[in-house]
Amino acid sequence: MIPVTEFRQFSEQQPAFRVLKPWWDVFTDYLSVAMLMIGVFGCTLQVMQDKIICLPKRVQPSQNHSSVSNVSQAVASTIPLPPPKPSPTNPVTVEMKGLKTDLDLQQYSFINQMCYERALHWYAKYFPYLVLIHTLVFMLCSNFWFKFPGSSSKIEHFISILGKCFDSPWTTRALSEVSGEDSEEKDNRKNNVSRSNTTQSGPEGSLVTSQSLKSIPEKFVVDKSTAGALDKKEGEQAKALFEKVKKFRLHVEEGDILYAMYVRQMVLKVIKFLIIIAYNSALVSKVQFTVDCNVDIQDMTGYKNFSCNHTMAHLFSKLSFCYLCFVSIYGLTCLYTLYWLFYRSLREYSFEYVRQETGIDDIPDVKNDFAFMLHMIDQYDPLYSKRFAVFLSEVSENKLKQLNLNNEWTPDKLRQKLQTNAHNRLELPLIMLSGLPDTVFEITELQSLKLEIIKNVMIPATIAQLDNLQELSLHQCSVKIHSAALSFLKENLKVLSVKFDDMRELPPWMYGLRNLEELYLVGSLSHDISRNVTLESLRDLKSLKILSIKSNVSKIPQAVVDVSSHLQKMCIHNDGTKLVMLNNLKKMTNLTELELVHCDLERIPHAVFSLLSLQELDLKENNLKSIEEIVSFQHLRKLTVLKLWHNSIAYIPEHIKKLTSLERLSFSHNKIEVLPSHLFLCNKIRYLDLSYNDIRFIPPEIGVLQSLQYFSITCNKVESLPDELYFCKKLKTLKIGKNSLSVLSPKIGNLQFLSYLDVKGNHFEILPPELGDCRALKRAGLVVEDALFETLPSDVREQMKTE
Repeated sequence: MIPVTEFRQFSEQQPAFRVLKPWWDVFTDYLSVAMLMIGVFGCTLQVMQDKIICLPKRVQPSQNHSSVSNVSQAVASTIPLPPPKPSPTNPVTVEMKGLKTDLDLQQYSFINQMCYERALHWYAKYFPYLVLIHTLVFMLCSNFWFKFPGSSSKIEHFISILGKCFDSPWTTRALSEVSGEDSEEKDNRKNNVSRSNTTQSGPEGSLVTSQSLKSIPEKFVVDKSTAGALDKKEGEQAKALFEKVKKFRLHVEEGDILYAMYVRQMVLKVIKFLIIIAYNSALVSKVQFTVDCNVDIQDMTGYKNFSCNHTMAHLFSKLSFCYLCFVSIYGLTCLYTLYWLFYRSLREYSFEYVRQETGIDDIPDVKNDFAFMLHMIDQYDPLYSKRFAVFLSEVSENKLKQLNLNNEWTPDKLRQKLQTNAHNRLELPLIMLSGLPDTVFEITELQSLKLEIIKNVMIPATIAQLDNLQELSLHQCSVKIHSAALSFLKENLKVLSVKFDDMRELPPWMYGLRNLEELYLVGSLSHDISRNVTLESLRDLKSLKILSIKSNVSKIPQAVVDVSSHLQKMCIHNDGTKLVMLNNLKKMTNLTELELVHCDLERIPHAVFSLLSLQELDLKENNLKSIEEIVSFQHLRKLTVLKLWHNSIAYIPEHIKKLTSLERLSFSHNKIEVLPSHLFLCNKIRYLDLSYNDIRFIPPEIGVLQSLQYFSITCNKVESLPDELYFCKKLKTLKIGKNSLSVLSPKIGNLQFLSYLDVKGNHFEILPPELGDCRALKRAGLVVEDALFETLPSDVREQMKTE
């Protein structure tokens, strides 16, 4: 007998696939097994037992001689003979005799085969085989989408991810946290109801209620430290699972091959069911117990007409009716499945019930094959889709990232990264992290926090623990902030630096920092935005003193003018975009420092001359060629620093002598060839930078600058230095490298405070021993070729090498 297990390969699938088999698929699988047993049983009977038994029919004898003789013989044979008398030695044996056919066994076998093939209806002969074939087709249709390469790969991937999501410790933790929060919300609603009830009761009832209000929340608060705590390995696994779900969703939502294949195989089963019912109902009556057989084999057997008995007819008839019942139930189940498939759109799946139950509001709806598989999962167990939805939530992913981040960046590890920044504040730089670790807010000594290339930063209320925090830098970060954290920053933050690629990275809450004193903005602003679309709210920054904009503005935003009454320093660093319409500068009467860098200015803006409080002016990297307007600077009595470096200035006008208040002057990286002697009438100059020009001669009037401490003529064409230079006895830094000097005067020894000397790149053959009189000059502060340094006396060299 054929075991049913031999047919397992037609319906075999991975055990994990059972989650994609709803109840109707399971039910039809059992029906298929029952029908398969009917077919196997029928086939076994066909093989093991005789199929048909035939006997010849008697006919009326003919009048010919042979017939008479046969009849006479038959009659003679029918005359009863007296029975033999019994004797002790010869007992009587009674023999049972039927009609003689004179056919042997082989003739009977031949007749049976001929009648089976020619007289028996085909349905009666092949019924069990038809049942077997139809059942196998049903099984193949039910499981084809699990085998087809285009669909099986998606299913295997989905089942693998689904199982990991279901068993992930993070799923348990996320849902337990949500359940704890929901319990608190429900409890609060109960408390509100109880409060309203106590208002209507009396003072005694009020007292009881207040006690219950204090006790109830403690029962529902979930201790997040103990509710499914994750170790580092589990956190990394959950993080990888989030990435897999994202990629799988993008891949599966592109098509609907699974849905189309499932519908097609279901339609095929319904069509096959209708065909089976139609022809089986018509042919089941053809299975008869007795069959008349008329075959022309008289010359071989002596008979032509036979009466046959189909031995399996009665059993096959019952099996066929049973089979029709099973097929009918199978078909009705398939029709119900088609109704389920087309009753609503299965290409869309909404997690609305999950969002309402869990409180995770950002779980997105899905479509196409992803949606269809989730609909199938719900027929198995809705808990799978609920736990799977956790890994579709961005909020849940952010919580996991935060947890992993906190495990990775402990307070001790963060303290090792502390450093002092340019503002002499204790700073913590964090670069390219997945978020902001909560452990940052445990470093209470922190004064400056620098975040760079960190997406989706959430500043929590715990930032209030950083009592010393005064400076915040956000470089290419998108930041959200808690309301309590914003209140803290409004009161404590003094310096804010924002560097952005996209204007959406500009935090809208920065306009409400009423105690902010310094604001630094670095990023590309469109021309429309520079016309006060985004920066119009700066007027609320009442304490702002320093504003720096490094961008591509074409004019000064009106918002800057609105804060001009208290603005003391403004820096505009353009990318070469021409800055026009500078008349608004006149309104900044309290401005003390102004930097207009790389703004493509061809002349010194006249509006600058109205800034009577101006102390420092920097016009670096513009297109200045003539500075005749410099005479107007005489009205700026407080101007002490003037930087006209990195321009195309060819000469210095004599009017510069009227800027008697100047202390720092920079003309480096220009095209100056001649130094006017009037320049040195600005006798308060302490810092003079003339490097990277075409100067050939230094006027002796330089000796008038008795306050000079820094002097640089690096990379010029100077051939000699006037001795009057060494009258500037306060000189600390002297840079004369990369010139055409051949002799260094021994009078350099008069510079007792000289601590930095650059003579490299000249034509010196020897250094004067008087360098030893410069007690503040050490080897580290002397920039010179090693061979030239060796020309100094050994005692001078040793003196310079000692600290």
